[in-house]
Amino acid sequence: MNQPEDPSELVLVTIDQGVASIVLNRPHRQNAWTPGLGNAYFGALLDLSRDERVRVIVVSGSAGSFSVGADGALLEDIAGNSGLEISADYKPYWLPMSIGKPIIGAIAGPCFGVGLQQALCLDFRFAAEDAKISTAYVRRGLIAEMGMSWVLPRLVGAGHAAELLLSGRVVRAPEAERIGLVNRVFPTGSVLDETLAFARTMAATCSPRAMREIKGQLYRDLMSSLLPAYGRSQELLPQAFTWPDFAEGVRSFGEKRTPVFPALPPEFALLDVDPDAAQRA
Repeated sequence: MNQPEDPSELVLVTIDQGVASIVLNRPHRQNAWTPGLGNAYFGALLDLSRDERVRVIVVSGSAGSFSVGADGALLEDIAGNSGLEISADYKPYWLPMSIGKPIIGAIAGPCFGVGLQQALCLDFRFAAEDAKISTAYVRRGLIAEMGMSWVLPRLVGAGHAAELLLSGRVVRAPEAERIGLVNRVFPTGSVLDETLAFARTMAATCSPRAMREIKGQLYRDLMSSLLPAYGRSQELLPQAFTWPDFAEGVRSFGEKRTPVFPALPPEFALLDVDPDAAQRA
């Protein structure tokens, strides 16, 4: 924790062929989470959400790790000082769900605690064979933090979620794929390349506007019941018929060519994924 860190180097960002790569970059601490890393990561997500060159985002970690969770020195400071004050301007931990572009996780090595919580806030995840996943909270005397008790049962079911949260045990990649924690497993050393290739295919063939709206549907509908979800889809479909993306999708299919979809305008950078916000306002 005492090692100086340049905020501009806490995350590394590159853009190529419509895909942005964000690399969590605290290799000397296996990308352990700190408020500084969180600010840099969330800032990068917001910047990329408005960048018209970017259609899909991939998140990974440096030095063969995704993230070992909260930095141990930070936890010791919190325990010694009997608490933690969170800055009022700190971004919510579920921020990736509100980004209007697909975000894919490429998980290698350890993915623990808040590192796992952040991975679960991505739209889906690929893992290396050496990936090790753990909720970890219960073994630190903590609760299921930052919405973990909401998102985990929706991915793996209540029984698996209860076991993982209450035991804090380590899950290896094959089991993670079997229970739905990750979507695919690739040989160690290739997961980032495979994830970037998958993302480039999405960027080249999928409508940015449609991906945005589908992502919004997914998260809004997860937070509500069937009939409101059906109603929202009925409202959205006539709008989609008027998009240039729809016309290009139909035209390119008939012409047997790759579609050339327009970029997502900056005004569509973020999603409102809370179906009840209007009622609370």
